[in-house]
Amino acid sequence: MTTTHLNTFASAANPANAATALPDQQSPVEAKAQPVQGIFLHAGWRTAGTWLWSRFRALESVNAFYEPLSSLVGELAPADIADIRPTYSSGHPPLSSAYYEEYRPFLQSTARGVRGYRGSFGIDQFGGQPDRDFPALQTYLNDLCETSAGQRKIAVLKFCRSHGRMPWLKEAFPGVMHVGILRNPASQFASGWLLRQQWRNAFFVAAPFRVLGFQQSEPIVRQVITECGVKLPPVAPTSYDTYAAACDHYAQTVEGSDAYRAFIALWILGAWRMLKSADLVVDSDLLGQSPDHASELGARFRASTGLTPDLSATRDLVDEAKRNVRRMTAIDGRLLRPINSAALKFLFRQLDTTDALQADLAETVRKKVALANDIADEWRYY
Repeated sequence: MTTTHLNTFASAANPANAATALPDQQSPVEAKAQPVQGIFLHAGWRTAGTWLWSRFRALESVNAFYEPLSSLVGELAPADIADIRPTYSSGHPPLSSAYYEEYRPFLQSTARGVRGYRGSFGIDQFGGQPDRDFPALQTYLNDLCETSAGQRKIAVLKFCRSHGRMPWLKEAFPGVMHVGILRNPASQFASGWLLRQQWRNAFFVAAPFRVLGFQQSEPIVRQVITECGVKLPPVAPTSYDTYAAACDHYAQTVEGSDAYRAFIALWILGAWRMLKSADLVVDSDLLGQSPDHASELGARFRASTGLTPDLSATRDLVDEAKRNVRRMTAIDGRLLRPINSAALKFLFRQLDTTDALQADLAETVRKKVALANDIADEWRYY
């Protein structure tokens, strides 16, 4: 993690503001926290985003909302909430209350679902301009934030479907701290792939196909699909339910290298949008390896928001990934280097690497991909 990506709220993604973000004579840790409307945690699936969210949820001054864009939010009823908890296979931390408990006051009285939620929110968007449903999304998220503020709490929202929309959300919610969560792609992919192997849970293998398939009309998405050699399910995405079912079926038998192509295509798109827009980037690989890094992040959060989540006792996700290499089957990791190289080339084409901030962004991603290559080199097709 570079110094740029550890800058405090409002300076990392906007260097022009860096000089005014903090008093000249104060370090980030010493600076007085400014009021924030909320914190948006922009995570990918299997990045330890739920763990980080749970650390904020433990604070009394926080109203923590889990996955506000998930389709499950549109189906909730009061009787459902208590039963939706971490499963043995999820890898999520123990929770003192069910995932969606904070949504209870927002449930509709005459229908299922949280007020203001639309099913279209469940697929990330990568267009250059906000889509037609974005005003409704803004209203929905604003309701969560404003209601929390009325309770004298800070809303902390943890997303897994927001990387593409980060530039729009950044502009729409300037009073929110936007936190990106980045994990090396091999470890992240392996976490979902092992769930398919062990539990026949192919949700995380199918997810990139769903997003890319629904967004393939966007030029940038078509480009990354082509450059990473992604093979989408042979079904036209005419409706959400039909295409989602096709992706789920496809993910049950897709070859490992083809699954990884879709995964890395979405990963590189998300990393590009996230690193350009985030006020702070949390490196979930480094978080479990360096207590000093965890302490520094805690200090950054305190300086920017007044909140001090306990980031100690973090799992070492890199060590876990390296210990699990023999469990990875049906994929030869040596084949992934050229796929990763193609993803990096795609990213570099989007950036002006003569710009210091964009060059720093590219270097951050390059290091993550290099780590992924080292981890995946040990995977074998048994």
